[in-house]
Amino acid sequence: MREVAIIGVGMTKFGELWGASFRDLGIEAGMKAMNDANLTGSEVDGMFVGNMSSGRFINQHHVGALIADYAGMASRNVPATRVEAAGASGAMAFRQGVMAVASGMHDIVVVGGAEKMTDVNDDATNSILDSATDQQWEASMGVTFASLNAMIARRCIHDGIATREQIASVAVNSHAHGALNPNAQFRKAINLDTVLRSSVVADPLTVFDCAPISDGAAAVVLCPAEMAKKYTDKPVKVVASAQASDTLALFQRNDITTFAATVAAAKRAYSIAKIGPKDIAVAEVHDHFTIEGILALQDLGFFERGEAGKAVMDGQAAVGGKVAVNTSGGLKACGHPIGATGVAQVVEITKQLRGDADKRQVPNARYGLTQSVGGTGSAVIVNIMEAV
Repeated sequence: MREVAIIGVGMTKFGELWGASFRDLGIEAGMKAMNDANLTGSEVDGMFVGNMSSGRFINQHHVGALIADYAGMASRNVPATRVEAAGASGAMAFRQGVMAVASGMHDIVVVGGAEKMTDVNDDATNSILDSATDQQWEASMGVTFASLNAMIARRCIHDGIATREQIASVAVNSHAHGALNPNAQFRKAINLDTVLRSSVVADPLTVFDCAPISDGAAAVVLCPAEMAKKYTDKPVKVVASAQASDTLALFQRNDITTFAATVAAAKRAYSIAKIGPKDIAVAEVHDHFTIEGILALQDLGFFERGEAGKAVMDGQAAVGGKVAVNTSGGLKACGHPIGATGVAQVVEITKQLRGDADKRQVPNARYGLTQSVGGTGSAVIVNIMEAV
């Protein structure tokens, strides 16, 4: 297997982008990544696109062909594949791209992720999000994605894993970082009281515990590591990519205060990279709901079970802390255009490892990690990158 490097990254702003179409966003991110990699486009021989539900959001299926066409790749018959894994769609596309290059099947691969979520009303959006749960045993019974995460939060509070205030502090940490990211949907720091006093969505979670509805796209360019210096002076090596699954329905699990798929994927990723949690300087984790941020920090091994919430409140997840978490603003502040999110996490880690993160830069970062979640922990991808 060949070593794989990231040679270019690009993304759009995230937010309510009324003036841009799905294809506009995807092409903008892709062209930025290709320009960053100093590519003309003729070198690209494979494409993977992460997208959860364009068929319902914008009534457009066949997304791989769409992006290949408008990127100018269809005339060269470049294969383009759409990948879906709910909230982990972008990360899954990235993993497919890494495997394609590592195997020797392709040399230059563009991985994109995009979602246009604001073209439908809130009720329709929530129905689409709920489709990431078990339709027969959860959604059809009236259980929503938010209420499932509220159940997890309630159990964590009951078991002493985190207090309500500690869970809310995940949003405070993400917004503090998002305020420094020019592409973030919300560029304003908040305090704990703002989270706790905002309107209840599903008790105990409030509006500020939940990631927003977002439009946006992100893209990266991959190639064999031995070819990387041909395109950039600052390549970033992908040293591990691991995936794990769990039951689709939350009630089928023995313990809902941990995502077993995160634990399994992280264990594999650390083993492949030959490092441990202590070596990670910066991490982008899936905080679609703040409680998921708490679970991620313990499941990835950054903090002991029951200590993650306290660590976040003490500043150990901020730049300068034990591990800088969600320096982009995370899903909570940067935004969560579902298909784009996992790729955007890779964009942020790449910028950090290249030293290009400006005011949110983590000093001397060598290793960075991304964790992306589909459903309530039913699909998890963990990627580890290294500065070259």
